[in-house]
Amino acid sequence: MMSLFNQTALECSKLITERYSTSFTLGIRTLDKKFHLPIYAIYGFVRYADEIVDTFHDHDKQDLLNRFRADTYRAIEEGISLNPVLHSFQLVVRQYQIERDLIDAFLRSMEMDLHRHDYDTAGYSEYIYGSAEVVGLMCLRVFCEGDCDEYDRLREPARKLGSAFQKVNFLRDIKSDYQERGRTYFPGVDFTDFSRDAKQLIEDDIQRDFDDAYKGILALPRGAKMGVHLAYTYYLKLFNKIKGVPASRIQNERIRVPDPQKLALLAKTMLQYRLNLL
Repeated sequence: MMSLFNQTALECSKLITERYSTSFTLGIRTLDKKFHLPIYAIYGFVRYADEIVDTFHDHDKQDLLNRFRADTYRAIEEGISLNPVLHSFQLVVRQYQIERDLIDAFLRSMEMDLHRHDYDTAGYSEYIYGSAEVVGLMCLRVFCEGDCDEYDRLREPARKLGSAFQKVNFLRDIKSDYQERGRTYFPGVDFTDFSRDAKQLIEDDIQRDFDDAYKGILALPRGAKMGVHLAYTYYLKLFNKIKGVPASRIQNERIRVPDPQKLALLAKTMLQYRLNLL
């Protein structure tokens, strides 16, 4: 039965999310149930593309990415794929009318990781848009359920939230990105001499993104608000921890939020939601 095949593919993407990210899994579980599988499908697609460029070092990454791109578009065109990640993703793309230009931008940023190791301002903006902002826009398509006016109103805050998340990831992962992969995302920053002033400029930029994004979170459909707010709260907590440590420390240590603190953030967010404080 096709329905069984569809459900199994969607549940494969759920498993991928659970294995790779406890934080996003917690966030998705606090969304309205109707959004769970579609958002898992988006995460599964994004995660597997990211694995190609970050993990499969013994293989031809460019060839793998080319095949992944071609298989993605074929799945969307034909409405089927024997790859469960791509099948579940195409179901969501077709149901919620996710634009091809968002998918194009995402895959283009993934390819940039194969060839670029440092970025000027234009390249930095293009990479963040494709790697993070468009993922937020894909999710927003799901949350708005076909309401184009609502999507247009929330589009910019959704981009800002994706941007804030990605930039926090860059700060958190400086050690692995720079020392292990040779990547420098922040333009004009010398990580051989990463100063307090340089770190402060990056943090000021991230804070502006968080501030702009929060306005959009408050205007989200009710079924999406708690889950997105939880992700926002978690990343803000991580960001504040990073702000509290010297530049030299984040070059040598991956700052994280312990699981008990994540659970405490979940409990607080659920209480705020139930009291209509969000």
